Amino acid sequence: MTNDLLCLLKEELATLESATEILQHSYEICKQIGVKDQHTFDEMDRFEAFTSRFARLSDILIQKMCRLIDQIDLEDGGSVRDRINRAEKKGLIESADVFAQIRIVRNDIAHEYHTEILKDIYRKVLELTPYLFDSVKRIKGYSKRYFL
Repeated sequence: MTNDLLCLLKEELATLESATEILQHSYEICKQIGVKDQHTFDEMDRFEAFTSRFARLSDILIQKMCRLIDQIDLEDGGSVRDRINRAEKKGLIESADVFAQIRIVRNDIAHEYHTEILKDIYRKVLELTPYLFDSVKRIKGYSKRYFL
């Protein structure tokens, strides 16, 4: 394990913490708003920020943190699904199937504009966000236990 990777891990953990705090803020607001038949423009703006922050944190977790931990553990390579499966085996995430869903929703966020489908995305993001928060705790614990 190189010192460069450990320094990068510390930096990425700080980024992870910041992104988590921002998502937590949006999550609390949107949980109060809830999914409705009609949202005001302000509510839609809040959900837009929330879904964007959800997508960002999911990318940080899957694309950065899990990949970096794989590199440190000398298990680099494979598809996103391979990375998710390894993360489940290491206890970094609760369920590979849930994180596959998170990945699908993350992709939907970037490509969907129809109001009815957006409501479904809002509902899914509200439901899946606690899994991201749980994974953040797991990754921080794993990093402290094995690397820091």
